This record gives sequence, C-alpha cells and structure tokens, in this order.
Amino acid sequence: MSPAEKVAEASHHLEPLISDLGLILMTAGIAVLIFRKLKQPLVLGYLIAGFLAGNHFDFFPSVKEIKSVEVWAEIGVIFLLFSLGLEFSFKKLMKVGGSASITAGTQIITMCILGYSVGQWMDWSKMDSIFLGVILSISSTTIILKSFDELGVKTQKFAGFVIGSLIVQDILAILMMVLLSTIAVSNQFSGIDLLMSVLKLVFFLVIWFLGGIFIIPTVLKKTKHLLTDEMLLIISLALCLTMVGLAANVGFSPALGAFIMGSIIAETTQAEHIEHLVKPVKDLFGAVFFVSVGMLINPDALYQHAIPVVILSFVTIFGQSVSSTFGALLSGQPLKDSIRTGMSLSQIGEFSFIIATLGVSLKATNSFLYPIVVAVSAVTVFTTPFMIKY
Repeated sequence: MSPAEKVAEASHHLEPLISDLGLILMTAGIAVLIFRKLKQPLVLGYLIAGFLAGNHFDFFPSVKEIKSVEVWAEIGVIFLLFSLGLEFSFKKLMKVGGSASITAGTQIITMCILGYSVGQWMDWSKMDSIFLGVILSISSTTIILKSFDELGVKTQKFAGFVIGSLIVQDILAILMMVLLSTIAVSNQFSGIDLLMSVLKLVFFLVIWFLGGIFIIPTVLKKTKHLLTDEMLLIISLALCLTMVGLAANVGFSPALGAFIMGSIIAETTQAEHIEHLVKPVKDLFGAVFFVSVGMLINPDALYQHAIPVVILSFVTIFGQSVSSTFGALLSGQPLKDSIRTGMSLSQIGEFSFIIATLGVSLKATNSFLYPIVVAVSAVTVFTTPFMIKY
C-alpha cells in the first residue's frame, strides 16, 4: 500500500470518529444552554439531546458509527469514576462512618429485594431481575451533587449525611459489579467462583491501596516543587489509565481501576488541586457519556415497555425515599433530616447505566433492560430537584 493510500485509509477511519464526537459535543452544548435556561438538571438535557441525535430520528443529524460512540462513552465512565474516587477519601468516610453505612446498607438491601421481586412479578428472567434489583438500589452521585449545587443546600447538615451515604453506596456498587460479573459468567448465585472472586477483589484492593498509599503520596510530595499544573494533570490521568489497564488485565471492571486510583490520590496533600485540574476533563467526558447513553435509547423499545417504565419509576421514587428515610432514622438521624435524606436519594443514575451496560456486554440480560433503565433514570432525574425542594 502506498503512503497516499495509507493516509486516505487513516482519514477514512478518522472522519466518522471526529464527526461523531463533534456531533455529541454540539448536542451536549445546546442541551446545556436550554436546560440551564429551564433550570433543569443538565444530565436530563444530555440524555434527551442524545436521544434526538441517535439513529432513530431522520430529522436530526445522527451518528455514523455507534461503536465509536460506545468507545467515547467508556472513556466517559472511566473519568466519571476517577473523579468520584477523588471526592472519596477514608477520612471523609470515617467522619460520616456508621450512620451513612446503615442508611446506604438499608436502602441497597431493600431496593435489591424490591427490584428482584418486581422483576419476577413482571415475568422477567432471574438474571434480569437480579440486575434490576442492583440497578434500582444505587442513587446518582452526579445528579444529587449537581442538584445540591443548583439549589444551594450543599452546606446544610443533611446534605453532608447524603454525600456520606453516596460514598458508601459507590463502594458497595463497585463490589456488586464484581459479584454480578461473576454470577453472569458462571450463571450461578453462590459457590467457589463467587467466593474466589470476592477474595481476589479483597487481595488486589489491599495490594493496590497499600502500594498506592505508601508510594504515590510520597512521590507527589517529593516532586511537588517540580510539578506544574500541566504535569500534575498528565501524571494524574496517566496513573488513572495505568490502574484501569491493571484492573482490566486482572479481570475486573476498568471503572473499578479508575475509582481506586481516584481514592488513592484523594489521600495525597494535592488531592483538592488535582480534583480542580481534572474537573474540565470529567465534565467533557461526562457529557459525552450521558449524551451517548441517550443515543442508545430505542423509542420502539420504550413504546413496547411503557408500562414497566411507569411501574419501575414509581418503585424507584417511593422505594428509595422510604428505605433511605427508614435507614437514616435507624442510624439515629432526626426525623426531618431523615425525610430530607430519603427525598434526596430517590433516583437512579450513572452507576445504574454502568451496571445495565455490564449486563448487556456480558450477554447476561435481555436487550430491553437497558432502554427501560435509561427511561426510569430520566423520569427520576427530572423529579429529583422537586423532591429535594419539597
């Protein structure tokens, strides 16, 4: 092949990738402007913009290659979870400690049982019902933090408690993703494979955290005078992607690796500065992730499954609210703060998408589960600011 032909072939592959990313960012930009004006959560705008820019409508420009969109979405998940890890530190967890753990634990156990039962009642397969239970049990950190910022309640006492519960939920969600992967691959609910998977996870977490906590903070401290903002950003992202590669090679989710590296860096003296530097990258790829999720919604599937979407939206809003309120009361919080905590946690979001994507990629769940989950999330995202207000 001549050099000219090689260049032509490279540009042929590059063109749809670049034009698709351009379209995703353009729809995200328009969505931000419209939804900021309407004072609605931006995440909902991204989902709707992606839905309209998908391949299902002829009157809007649409993406050429869904595969390239999925690649951008995967990068978005990695940076979303890396930044979530940066917000999580062991000191923060120790501060909210037992109370947040009781609330998150009560909510997750209740919603897993409720989601599984509703799935069985709707005649879904056991695997679909298991995934549904886990999907409905995890509230959205991104949506809640954005709503708290927009409503100006982030400094209130109940908000700190909600954020603590979200940290615990994120950790439990990562663990449940590993367990679901094992269940989906081995197609069994217990046994040696499941136990070995958990032991392997614990072993690698201990190795990663010990290595990370002793090595990375020391290196960053020693080289602090040499590091410019640009170098610090590059090193942070390089560490994130290295851990992603390690996690994937060991057989865990790349998202787990990103979260772990974020939480290791959260223990360093430069954590806040790194979080500030990474924020534009997270915002960029977070928007790409949510728009690409919207692109994967199939309106035909939504029309066929309108009744499950309505049922699961009610189950999520009321189930999450009641179970979180009860969990907060159990942990010793006052009634008013408990109710406000329950109302704040009454939605599903980015982790639910990630778990639904996991089910599809492992071919463990039916294809209808994903658009239903996205639709339920869109409904509950829309209601979240009103729930927090009231």
